[in-house]
Amino acid sequence: QVQLVESGGGLVQAGGSLILSCAASGRTFDTYAMGWFRQAPGKEREFVAAISRSGGSTAYADSVKGRFTISRDNNARNTVYLQMNSLKPEDTAVYYCAASKYLGQSENSYDYWGQGTQVTVSS
Repeated sequence: QVQLVESGGGLVQAGGSLILSCAASGRTFDTYAMGWFRQAPGKEREFVAAISRSGGSTAYADSVKGRFTISRDNNARNTVYLQMNSLKPEDTAVYYCAASKYLGQSENSYDYWGQGTQVTVSS
């Protein structure tokens, strides 16, 4: 089993940057692909970015391509990161990290989820 804890959310002005972190427990972190999802008020949860087990492959939603970067540290930190630049008010949401045995964009393929961290972008 994997436990995930997100951090790094907060309030930022449009055009600013934030780095989200997701720390994973256990010694099997590198056997899971990792993803970031987000849910804005009144909307369904949506895919943001994903990274393969080794970190060699990544995928992004069109809405964040060129602005967000996902990365991971499979060594001592067992952490996945989401670097968010050029933030827009429409990026405001609760951001969740998740773990899956397979790299994918469907939340149905993710087995473990964190509790979420709020990101608010003011205009």
